[in-house]
Amino acid sequence: MSPPEAAAAGRSRYGGPVAGAMGRFYDSRMPFPASCRRRALFLAALVAAWGLPGCRPADPDLVKIVSSLPRTGSAKHQSDTLVRGIRMAIEEAGGRVGPYRVEYLDLDDSTAAAGQWTSEAEAANARRALQDPDVCAYIGTFNSGAAKVSMPILNLGDLLMVSPANTAVGLTKPGLGMPGEPEVYRPTGRRNYTRVVPADDLQGPMAADWAARRNKKRVYILDDNEVYGKGIADLFEERCRELGIEVLGHDSIDAKAQEFKSLMASIKAAGPDLVYFGGTTQSKGGQLAKDMAAAGIGADLMVPDGCLEQVFIDSAGAANLEERCYVTFGGLPPERLEGKGGEFVARYRDRYGEFPEAYAVYGYEAARVALHAIATAGVKDRRAITDAALAIRDFDGALGHWGFDDNGDTTLRTLTVNVVRGGRFELFEILDGATLADAPDPAPVAPAPDAPPSS
Repeated sequence: MSPPEAAAAGRSRYGGPVAGAMGRFYDSRMPFPASCRRRALFLAALVAAWGLPGCRPADPDLVKIVSSLPRTGSAKHQSDTLVRGIRMAIEEAGGRVGPYRVEYLDLDDSTAAAGQWTSEAEAANARRALQDPDVCAYIGTFNSGAAKVSMPILNLGDLLMVSPANTAVGLTKPGLGMPGEPEVYRPTGRRNYTRVVPADDLQGPMAADWAARRNKKRVYILDDNEVYGKGIADLFEERCRELGIEVLGHDSIDAKAQEFKSLMASIKAAGPDLVYFGGTTQSKGGQLAKDMAAAGIGADLMVPDGCLEQVFIDSAGAANLEERCYVTFGGLPPERLEGKGGEFVARYRDRYGEFPEAYAVYGYEAARVALHAIATAGVKDRRAITDAALAIRDFDGALGHWGFDDNGDTTLRTLTVNVVRGGRFELFEILDGATLADAPDPAPVAPAPDAPPSS
């Protein structure tokens, strides 16, 4: 899981202040007044009307699958692994689904100038997909803020959208996001959005449960003031207070700052047992860890899945994270996948000569969902394909057996906690969706027999 973020606080994996379909910027943390909702629906309808299919005839023998991911800038490494997963799924299908040949388009929703995704690029990708009558599925986005741009555009054309990375709760879950969410992203009133990764209403609270189980009594919370980072940090804080964990402070950082030494001095004086950062590698997760160690703060550091990439360890310095940095993730790490997931990991290693990072399998699974939906529909009709995807209830996939619920969210409820050891991530604990605060203390998980080599 934005420029506007270029002008605000750097890239969030799941977004920040975002733009509507017409480029009108709004802060996604603010409520949606009725007048704004009406305007958003009107603008989305207008943009979609500009780009509705019909400008040229469709190829009756071809279906296209589009992905829209940040292929330029700081998130390129993670999107590379996602695209590899997508390509592998299509290749394993022989480049065909039913009577149709499959063409894949790898679109970039970032720009070199911004170094991250932009609302303009994401909106252009969505309009391009909507205009092309051969496009039957849209895999994306990586950032939740980007999803807020493209969701209402694609909704007008009933085009299936499968995200491998969005986790912001407001995209799908009524009553958990901002007022007006998720209806504001559905101008037709129909659903067309799904995601194969668990949302933050699992990860944030369960991270707090884990902290309570580890006897963390005093926490200091930081976030990057963006959709994903602030959202998950707020959920973590809410659960901490429910569990009786003392919250010493909760600050939003400026992700454009070069260092955070004065902030770390204040945190050290507060004396926390744990520092929690809601954010990503790109919004200065590594720099925070480096400054935290330099300040002599003895507390552990906990971060969400936006930091689960080798680049985070490299930017922080492995020694600064050793045995003290814990990373949550919605799902199992690649080395623990079995069945179709284990087969995917083996093929990935054979093909690319390296172990896949955590989100590669989610790109693979998203593409398999799109292919399954097209095959199940049996016709080149966007609404039929979208309905086929939303109807998935028992999918035998690389992530295990799972389905979509009525909101288009995955039914997977597994969370893992990883620790940094020897310059890489190692699985520490596997958690489930049940409340853990009163459960017996689980033992740490032993390293897998064939754990990935340090990269």
